[in-house]
Amino acid sequence: MLTSIQSPSKISLEEFLLLPETKPASEYLGGKIYQKAMPQGKHSTLQFEFPSTINQVGKPQKLAYAFPELRCTFGGRSIVPDIAVFEWSRIPLNANGEIENRFKIVPDWTIEILSPAQNPTRVINNILFCLNHGAKLGWLIDPEEKLVLVFKPQQQPEAKEGEDILPV
Repeated sequence: MLTSIQSPSKISLEEFLLLPETKPASEYLGGKIYQKAMPQGKHSTLQFEFPSTINQVGKPQKLAYAFPELRCTFGGRSIVPDIAVFEWSRIPLNANGEIENRFKIVPDWTIEILSPAQNPTRVINNILFCLNHGAKLGWLIDPEEKLVLVFKPQQQPEAKEGEDILPV
């Protein structure tokens, strides 16, 4: 769930990025700051397991890397997907060949895990924003319903459950 943090007036993205990080993370959308909900048990488990599984395959083959709770700033927003996956060749590196601390690009694949009291509208909005800025895939995982909504550019969302194969 995202909760709007009261501020006297809209602030700029640049001003937002100068603020100290919060826990849970805050996101910047349209001049407003929204704080994400504190993850609970199922959410935290999935947020740990998915990146680990993705990285077991993606890292050795240098295909992709999954980052939990990574701030991504692009298109006038600064969001923190539960899991952001980047193709290996797109991972920002510094002059020493090390991973940059700040990612100013859209993830290739964004994964959001719905918390029990969370309204999915803003989460879906972030997934669609990523797709509109070049992401190739978005998942909205609903642990309570045991359902994954799959989002792809220019396509209608698909609901996957049970033994359905999930696109990666």
